[in-house]
Amino acid sequence: MCGIVAAVAFDGSVSPETIDRGIAVLRHRGPDGTGRWIADHQRVGLGHARLSIIDLETGDQPIANEDERLWLVANGEFYDYERDRKELQDRGHRLRTKSDSEIAVHHFEELGAGFVHRLRGEFAFALWDERAHALVAVRDRHGVKPLFFAEHEGCLYLASEMKALFAMGVPARWDPEAAYFGLGLRPPGTTLFAGVHAVPPGHYLIASERGLRVHRYWDVDYPAADGTAQAMSDEEYVSEFRRVLEDSVRTRLRADVPVACYLSGGLDSCAVLGLAQLHRTDPVRAFTLTFDHEDYDEGAIAREMAAHCGAEFVPVPMKHDEIADHFSDSVYHSEQLCINGHGVAKYLLSRAVRDAGFKVVLTGEGSDELLAGYPHFRRDMLLYDNGGQDPAEVERMLRQLEAANQVSRGLLMPEGPRAASPLMERLLGFTPSWLETQLANFVRARALFAPEYFRSFQERDLGSFLLDNLDVRSQLEGRAPVHQSLYLWAKTVLHEYILCVLGDRMEMAHSIEGRVPFLDHTVAEQLRDVPVSLKIRGTTEKYILREATKDVITDTVYRRQKHPFLSPPSAHEPDQGLWMLVQDTLRSKVVEDVPFLDASGVHAFLDGLQGADAGARTVAEPGLMSLLSTVFLHERMGVAA
Repeated sequence: MCGIVAAVAFDGSVSPETIDRGIAVLRHRGPDGTGRWIADHQRVGLGHARLSIIDLETGDQPIANEDERLWLVANGEFYDYERDRKELQDRGHRLRTKSDSEIAVHHFEELGAGFVHRLRGEFAFALWDERAHALVAVRDRHGVKPLFFAEHEGCLYLASEMKALFAMGVPARWDPEAAYFGLGLRPPGTTLFAGVHAVPPGHYLIASERGLRVHRYWDVDYPAADGTAQAMSDEEYVSEFRRVLEDSVRTRLRADVPVACYLSGGLDSCAVLGLAQLHRTDPVRAFTLTFDHEDYDEGAIAREMAAHCGAEFVPVPMKHDEIADHFSDSVYHSEQLCINGHGVAKYLLSRAVRDAGFKVVLTGEGSDELLAGYPHFRRDMLLYDNGGQDPAEVERMLRQLEAANQVSRGLLMPEGPRAASPLMERLLGFTPSWLETQLANFVRARALFAPEYFRSFQERDLGSFLLDNLDVRSQLEGRAPVHQSLYLWAKTVLHEYILCVLGDRMEMAHSIEGRVPFLDHTVAEQLRDVPVSLKIRGTTEKYILREATKDVITDTVYRRQKHPFLSPPSAHEPDQGLWMLVQDTLRSKVVEDVPFLDASGVHAFLDGLQGADAGARTVAEPGLMSLLSTVFLHERMGVAA
């Protein structure tokens, strides 16, 4: 994993100082060395901050092909690269390094941009083609690795993080629409900042004198829900899933440095650890966050799992005061609004892993997005895809689901009066439960906005903000409701939030490479065609994963329902640091500096929580944390008023 920057001025020049400024703010992503290349004609420059994982001695970047007409900077990992290297060498290519990144240069030399279909892994890279005078930038299929771009004063800038774009000269300004809807969701390719875009997952960008184009090369493509018989038996689906998942885990153990695992009490990380330990002769180090609040602490379950598979259990205790102390730093690295202190906890967990001497860690993210693991997906199935079950039985299971997920109230599960998107209802026939939750939170948050901002967008259907940027006909129409909900979640929350606030940014803040076995495209493509009934069976989520990994997990984990990774809400402990940070920050004058917030509305929101019960404070937590992160983001990113 690394940090990359690029700049192209088709009618001007790129200075070395511009590239150096971008690299400097990405050194947390790559502390092991930096590299820079400026073309002789000075119209393009590439920069790289290296975290050395593969080929520790000769893998420095930028990397060129044999005649130096192609130059590359890459972030991430290409798996199975040894096979690619051999095939390329057999066809006459001369490789300068032993790294995985170099295969991209030579594949492009032979196949052009179409070579992206050959790549397997988590990656983002930029490649300059001197023959075509074009820059090609590619992001992996699920958006595990970030990649942003902006055009400013005739120059195109790209970087792993937005703060590097700002360092290179792009102005930092809030996007009014994205800021207004930012407490809810954003469609692919958008950011909170005006003029700054993300290369969407599964897309590549080509920039030349003829302009800039963004192309899709991969998508999930769920099958139509036409009622046809499933292609395999349940046992065959389970067996095939076990095969591809274990291969994905095994492949991600390949590194020239030690590899650890993140471990919670959840099925996903336990399955990854159990499969990883099968392919290791020494105990895997398993790092677990622990909280001093029983509703959120999973330490005992994780300890049991580590002992079960022979891993070494490493607890990392977490307290509210620590989350408060590092909240601003976490937001700065995430460049995103957060809805809970869990991002800060993950930031501190990554620090503990780095302090223990590791650079690579396997994580369980992505399973819930492929296997409908969150409770709101089960709610969608019960409401909209229940196969004609008795309404009384459906209602009983809904009540059971709600009772079992109190920590998710107002966060993953709808709370209060139903909120729906008229456009979603017309196009899909329902509003996904997770979007209901977002809509309800958005309605509650309206009083926090300055009146002029509210008037500008008050008639806008939040659902249209998402659907207007997606191919509804080819990707959503005719699919099972659960698959529709999964697709929309993956296009927003997965890569904009989970893989950012709980993934890459918190890991790379401490120079940790997170590898995500569930998001290998071979796993995603196998699960795409698995019937919904194997993902959710009754009220049991991720049924196929439980069966596929039953031999490597504990019985406790096998039988346990999904428990989302959350830290205790700030207002649960009003005498501790996080709640005091909320009060001190949101009652200060800094709120007035954020142009779209209304200070009096924010103060009224805080006043309304005084004396509120625990349930009301839990529901309010996403709004509180979003406000707090907005203020810190405004300050730390140097956003213009």
